[in-house]
Amino acid sequence: MKFTAHQIAGILEGDIVGNPDVEVSKLSKIEEGTIGSLTFLSNPKYKPFIYSTKASITIVNKDFQSENDISTTLIKVEDAYKAFSTLLEYYNQVKLNKHGIEQPSFISESAKLGKDVYIGAFSYIGNNVILGDNVKIFPSSHIGDNVVIGDNTVVFSGAQIYSDCIIGKNCVINSGVIIGADGFGFAPNEKGEYNKVPQTGNVILEDYVDVGAATTIDRATLGSTVIRRGVKLDNQIQIAHNVEIGKNTVIAAQTGIAGSTKIGENCQIGGQVGIVGHITIGNNVKIQAQSGISRNVKDNEVLQGSPALSYGDYNKSYVHFKNLPKIVKEINDLEKKINGNS
Repeated sequence: MKFTAHQIAGILEGDIVGNPDVEVSKLSKIEEGTIGSLTFLSNPKYKPFIYSTKASITIVNKDFQSENDISTTLIKVEDAYKAFSTLLEYYNQVKLNKHGIEQPSFISESAKLGKDVYIGAFSYIGNNVILGDNVKIFPSSHIGDNVVIGDNTVVFSGAQIYSDCIIGKNCVINSGVIIGADGFGFAPNEKGEYNKVPQTGNVILEDYVDVGAATTIDRATLGSTVIRRGVKLDNQIQIAHNVEIGKNTVIAAQTGIAGSTKIGENCQIGGQVGIVGHITIGNNVKIQAQSGISRNVKDNEVLQGSPALSYGDYNKSYVHFKNLPKIVKEINDLEKKINGNS
């Protein structure tokens, strides 16, 4: 896939300084630029590299002034960093712009497909599935019976969406994600064995939800496990049955959330956080990595530690934690002096 400087300048509404017909087919860091690559300069620290880069095109701020000869073609824009991000988004859209149904794949006769749908090879589309317009199902994915997927959602290779789940518009489901597996529900019997409790609910993802690779979201025992609009989930997260996560909350990798916990809006949860079940976490809460949450959390709290303390209390306590050997020695020395004087 090749683009000329003229085409890129058109997308970014930028001005060209250099050859408008030069072509690029890949992206690079400015210090690692090669012929045929596109890069950008926004951090002044990297300015010296613009005179040595071999990148064919470099996006720069409009106020950039060259102090030496350069070989790269410049595209001048208001904000080089934002422009490059816009270009990356455009590039992704073009790269993922697939249509049609590849074979072999299975699509139930009762499934309803929207316009411009893509279904990759070896995918399974179950009974009564509804796919909106421009939905992309990449190869080797499983879409169970009665699943609904909204417009413009992308399901990458190897994702599994179990029956009856509902996925909103403009969502991204990455490879290895499992949505709608049974919640972890077992009841002990008189023999000391465990009987499985049927999990009859589903999972609902609202619009603009991103789910990272190998993340699992369990179906509810009754009702729904709900991930609200704009939530962003990193890789390898476990979300148990009947959990609810409020809109625009972001959660980093390897976090585990136990059943029936409710998390508010606009929360930021670090990696490897453990959250017990049946608690409520308020809005705008920040939880530092590797914390353990075992109680209800009020709005706007910032927590760290296991069990978690307020962020300020944790830092004050840590000063004493790391000095414990010294403090114990001082106490022992005082005891010896006291005992020696008695």
